[in-house]
Amino acid sequence: MITGVHGVISASTRRGFPVVLSAASGTGKTTLSRMVLEADSKLCLSISHTTRAPRGDEQDGRHYHFVSREAFMQQVEDGDFVEWAEVHGNLYGSSAEAIEEQIAQRRDVLFDIDVQGGRQIKERFPNACLIFLLPPSIDELEKRLRARGTDDEEVVTRRMDAARGEIIAGLEDYDYVLTNDTLERALFDLTSIVRAHRLRMLDRAKIRRRLELGQDAI
Repeated sequence: MITGVHGVISASTRRGFPVVLSAASGTGKTTLSRMVLEADSKLCLSISHTTRAPRGDEQDGRHYHFVSREAFMQQVEDGDFVEWAEVHGNLYGSSAEAIEEQIAQRRDVLFDIDVQGGRQIKERFPNACLIFLLPPSIDELEKRLRARGTDDEEVVTRRMDAARGEIIAGLEDYDYVLTNDTLERALFDLTSIVRAHRLRMLDRAKIRRRLELGQDAI
């Protein structure tokens, strides 16, 4: 149930929509995505297909669908993806069929993807909510990337160059921007944005019919 200006409104009076969360590498996007999924039971995760190798404890089918480059490109050719992009030498894509099924069931689908994918989602789903996560500063972002201890100097430099371009794109193209200064504050802002967007997605014509309001009703 969703609370609107006139009381409690049934979830059947709104449509599901994609929620895209994008950020430069090292900003904390994946951590925040997991937190908002735990905090908001109405959100489900879009599990991307990728050609990169699993990291840490990542599991196939839970975190990503890990596929070969050949299999991925065959899916591209078959039109299976609603969006796909190459990021840092790896391919990522989101299944169109899985997304359409969730949205048809009035579920909101969270995408943890880059700005290229976010643009494609917005083109396909104009009601999508695009949110860009900013680092506190460029210096802090570089510090976080180096603290990982997994990338050499060349990779860090390449990621920082890409980050500047992604931040510019996010500031220009995304509906909302928020800063990940502390995870608690960022989570509060993120959940607030999603809840506000749900109210925007209410089917007002259906509400009008259900409340039996005539054309002249105020």
